[in-house]
Amino acid sequence: MNNKITENDEISLTELIGKVKEWYNYLLLQWKIILLSGIFGAGLGLFYSFSKKPVYTATLSFALEDDKSGGLGGAFGLASSFGLDLGGSGGGIFAGSNLTELFKSRSMVEKTLLSPVMFNGKNISLAEMYIENNKLRKDWDKKPKFASIKFSPNADRTHFTRSQDSILGEIYKDLSKSGLSVGQKDKKVSILSIDLSSTNEQFAKFFCEALARQVGRFYIDTKSKKARMNMLILERQVDSIRRELNSAITGVAIATDNTFSLNPALNARRAPSARRQVDVQANTAILTELVKQSELAKVTLRKETPLIQIIDRPILPLPKERFGKAKGVFLGGTLAGFLVVFFLILKRIFKELAK
Repeated sequence: MNNKITENDEISLTELIGKVKEWYNYLLLQWKIILLSGIFGAGLGLFYSFSKKPVYTATLSFALEDDKSGGLGGAFGLASSFGLDLGGSGGGIFAGSNLTELFKSRSMVEKTLLSPVMFNGKNISLAEMYIENNKLRKDWDKKPKFASIKFSPNADRTHFTRSQDSILGEIYKDLSKSGLSVGQKDKKVSILSIDLSSTNEQFAKFFCEALARQVGRFYIDTKSKKARMNMLILERQVDSIRRELNSAITGVAIATDNTFSLNPALNARRAPSARRQVDVQANTAILTELVKQSELAKVTLRKETPLIQIIDRPILPLPKERFGKAKGVFLGGTLAGFLVVFFLILKRIFKELAK
């Protein structure tokens, strides 16, 4: 039984080798077709390498300021004892990966696209620069509803038409899928990087810098909102108490004048002066505490500005990646040759099955 199985195995191996030789001889007879297809594919690859624009990558790195209170812990504790929130622990939306998502959000990207830049001696928006770079207006000229669309620098986004919203949405999708990435290069460090790839070197640089500015402004306004509100409230309270204190001091002076050289036995006539003196003391104590809290609020607000520290900005010339000629020739020729071989094999298989 074992001998029979061994014989069958040897026969199968022999047949396999014969089949391989048969296919090899068949493909060898078709060498002209395979060679011509490889040359044709190499030519296409070479043409593609010439027509493919180089891709430039702009990189901007930044660090987020630590939100720990540090030496201001005692100040925050004192303010908390008076029931005031100075905003020292705000900004939870920027924790962890939320900040990277903020950079890639549609709102931030669209506001960045409406930022003004100087391009070819004209003050235009980044959206117009993108449209000009990708030559989109050639297709829009055939469509009346798109022909007159313009994206002015710092335009009011709330007044845009449906067509403008649609165009900005398509630009955002294109940048998000192929060009824009935000994240940490190394998990051991807290430095984040913005990378933007584009066929236009200047657009990549301008967009990275404008996006950092836009998110920085939003970050500062949002994170310091509570601290700013508390500071304004405290300043109004300080002004109000100061007016009351001045009024009380004036009242004490008037009451003192009215009781000057008064008979010491007439104590009831001295009551208004005593009451005004109590108001002066109370308002003085309140004003002292409010001034302290107002100064703490100012310190908190200064602590939170600036919040994003730029480390490296994109500098021209930017690193570029292009589809090399040798790579195009090799990949084009190899792919074309492989497809022709695959087609010839299928053709012979179907021919044998048809018999």
